[in-house]
Amino acid sequence: MKYTTVGVDIAKNVFQLHWVDAGTGEIVNRQLKRAAFLEHFANREPCLIGMEACGGSQHWARRLIEMGHQVKLMPAKFVKAFNIGNKNDPADARAIWMATQMPSKAVAVKTEAQQAILALHRLRQQKIKFRTAEMNSLRGLLAEYGEVMAKRRAALDKAIPSVLARLAERLPAMLIDSLRELWSDLERLDSQIADIERRLQAWMKEDRACRAIAAIPGVGLLTATATVATMGDAKAFSSGREFAAWLGLVPKQIGTGGRVQLLGISRRGDTYVRTLLIHGARSVLFHGKHTGTWAAQLQKRRPSNVVAVALANKIARTIWAILAHDRPYDQSYVTLKMA
Repeated sequence: MKYTTVGVDIAKNVFQLHWVDAGTGEIVNRQLKRAAFLEHFANREPCLIGMEACGGSQHWARRLIEMGHQVKLMPAKFVKAFNIGNKNDPADARAIWMATQMPSKAVAVKTEAQQAILALHRLRQQKIKFRTAEMNSLRGLLAEYGEVMAKRRAALDKAIPSVLARLAERLPAMLIDSLRELWSDLERLDSQIADIERRLQAWMKEDRACRAIAAIPGVGLLTATATVATMGDAKAFSSGREFAAWLGLVPKQIGTGGRVQLLGISRRGDTYVRTLLIHGARSVLFHGKHTGTWAAQLQKRRPSNVVAVALANKIARTIWAILAHDRPYDQSYVTLKMA
């Protein structure tokens, strides 16, 4: 069955559609209000609908798939290459329509449960940023009165009672009370972060995929839950190599005339999951457990950062193999596939 390709530029209130009528060859640009968007596609034959992977796209993709349509979500960077000329809603919809017909790796359409887990991760990251900002603000304010403390949180908690007691003798009470409130906010944020981690832990105990990959050295609570939720369906990737490249765990390359030069790790891919995997690999290398002969030999001839990224790449491939082939982690497993 041949699907009509429709490019959709979603927004807050007004959506722009672009397609070519199969019968007449007419190029159609149509603007729809948010309330009429689903009604329009409910009355159409199944289409291949392309959208940028942006805010709200996952929700609309799920609803359109329920109606029998096919949906292709694409990174905005990929779509941008097809936007020629001025940038406006019709031009964006036309670029999305063109990009939908090009071969590319689509962004996985996630379930509501998977999106909820990623939302918890984003909230946790936000709380950590708030906590770091408040700690720096507290240190900066105290430094104005000659009280300089170490950067570590433990050092701050140990020194702050005596510091505030000394400052209370010469500073207004309203400032001391405000500083104490700022310090109390740190404990409140600690409690909120711990609550989020407990919720993630509860979900991990119920999810079979998370429990399976948590057995891999270097994969903990955050890495397991974030990777499963981000990946979607593991079988959407043809190999572990493709999954690792999708996360951005491969170097950039430049070349001409058949000569290829490998550069550093690019910013492409999922930054959050890539960071978790690299930190997990650093932990494995630091503790020296479960590294294996391969990593030990690599450490002798390559810089530590290169080894950490290489091990993170291997962990990503292992995660894909476990989820795609539905088998438990076995450290002694050796693939029989020829290189």
